[in-house]
Amino acid sequence: MSAQDFRALYERLRAAGRSGRDPDGRPGALRHLTPERVAAAAAEVRLGHTVSLAAPIGTRPGPDDPEPAEYRVTGPAPGEAGADGLHFALDRFAMNVHGDADSHLDALNHVIFDGELYGGVPAGDTAVVPAGDTAVVPAGDTAAQGARRLSLDAVRDGIVGRGVLLDVPRSRGVPWLEPGEHVTAGDLTAAEAAQGVRVGAGDLLLVRVGHRRRRAELGAWEAARARAGLHPDALSFLAEREVAVLGGDGNNDTAPSAVADVAFPVHVLAVQAMGMHLMDYLSFEALVTACERAGRWSFLCVVAPLRLPGATGSPVNPIAVL
Repeated sequence: MSAQDFRALYERLRAAGRSGRDPDGRPGALRHLTPERVAAAAAEVRLGHTVSLAAPIGTRPGPDDPEPAEYRVTGPAPGEAGADGLHFALDRFAMNVHGDADSHLDALNHVIFDGELYGGVPAGDTAVVPAGDTAVVPAGDTAAQGARRLSLDAVRDGIVGRGVLLDVPRSRGVPWLEPGEHVTAGDLTAAEAAQGVRVGAGDLLLVRVGHRRRRAELGAWEAARARAGLHPDALSFLAEREVAVLGGDGNNDTAPSAVADVAFPVHVLAVQAMGMHLMDYLSFEALVTACERAGRWSFLCVVAPLRLPGATGSPVNPIAVL
């Protein structure tokens, strides 16, 4: 995609992404996820079967995870475990939330483009967003209030709605897409037709490219340099269908990028232009099996990020309920 075509697409999606309001005050594409649509999504539960959409958090370095999560047991103290009385097993972990291996959710303050966050909030104001419940944004600082509104705190009550899985490799007749391949709007409509499902307003759209299966069968690779993902044009499909959230089993963006000088065009279009929360590096293999057994590709989806006010993202373990 040429820089000129990308800019035209960006401006169109940016204009559309600022229209309308969420009655609960949530920013961006979550305005499509109305209480009525949340209630309707509950009807997707027929079997009472739950499926995790997250991959196990990695703790060993690899080509796609040079800074893995740090995990260690901190208790009980030596000699306590076998001693009389009450003792506790304790642990601690830290992680790079926005890496290329662990399942995570991107908040709307994660992507900066042309010096701005979603909604025209100046990017410099992310630095003054408080990171604790007791911190206070100055009453007259509307820019800082806007940045806080775009942080992870915007989804502190979770995201619940109708999830739809579109399995692009399945519709193409392959186990996975190779790194560098793009998912187009045509691929999404072809997957809909093959699976007998249609993406609608307020849906949590999950797009499988087979990244996790390829990684499991062939081993990890440097995903930052080569990975399958959506073509920027596919974001028009999401805008037209009024999708609330996008999730993928890869980064959602293809590498190398389809747009010169814009490394993550899908992130720019979805998060910064449309105000759409993204979930990267999920795991859909168990969900595919469950959907095939159930004979349907829609379900109740529950996303519950951590309570980290001011944060740009969170590790996440979405749950599909069929």
